[in-house]
Amino acid sequence: MNRRSILLTTAALALSTLVPLTTAGPASAASPTGGSTPATAGASLATATLVGHSHPQVLSVHGARAYRIGVSLAALTAAGRLDWTAPGCGGVVHAGATGSWAGVLMLAFRDGRLVAVGTATAPPRSPAGAMVGMSFAELEEIYGRRGSLIRNDAGDAEAYLVRVGSRVELFTGHPIRPGVGFFEVGPAVFVERNFRLGSAC
Repeated sequence: MNRRSILLTTAALALSTLVPLTTAGPASAASPTGGSTPATAGASLATATLVGHSHPQVLSVHGARAYRIGVSLAALTAAGRLDWTAPGCGGVVHAGATGSWAGVLMLAFRDGRLVAVGTATAPPRSPAGAMVGMSFAELEEIYGRRGSLIRNDAGDAEAYLVRVGSRVELFTGHPIRPGVGFFEVGPAVFVERNFRLGSAC
């Protein structure tokens, strides 16, 4: 499964999660162009709370609660924390979370350890308040000199990258509309490298 397929699959999961949320909220919560602004992102957050979607709101470079970077695939499986798994390229295993994170988090394991946690929904947000649906310009306002726009090696995709030690927050584009469609965290050697080089299979 290549990165584009993963992104599209994740976007589809996100749509199935977000559609009920936006219909339950006020009409002003959705932008007429289908995009999201900080105000509509806040409305989505409030709407999520209204309909009982109570997963934690923050995804950091350490992961999210039980889904912390470095935790073993075996431990999460034994604890019933994985809904599904699918083999990927180069020994990477993709998985979906359970419980309050079901349909929200996509996980990637390499050599049996969690190396990336991503989402196509809003919330969760980064510790600085950035999330899916924002524009790259909004991310620049939030992060200032801590982040930067980057392009992949093929020159056909742009993302916003924030380094936190050896780990990164990576905000990649949406397959249909402008702005952030996927927010991913993990070690730079996995998350940033995969974006820059793309999938080999």
